[in-house]
Amino acid sequence: MSEMEPQLDVRWPIGLLFAVLGFVVAAYGLIASPQPASAQAGGANLDLAWGLVMLFFGLAMLWGGWNAGKRRS
Repeated sequence: MSEMEPQLDVRWPIGLLFAVLGFVVAAYGLIASPQPASAQAGGANLDLAWGLVMLFFGLAMLWGGWNAGKRRS
């Protein structure tokens, strides 16, 4: 294998996974009625907060994979 074959950057599937799951969890946090467990969390909507964290992490991974692909070309 003298030629270098293009390989899938691992940031693409990880970013897609986190972006989709983060969107689902954040949407659930917006739609679902507050649970008694939120009283233990100081009234914070943990589903919304962690969904947004996962979504932004996934988008950052996708952006990093996209930029790496542009640099190789």
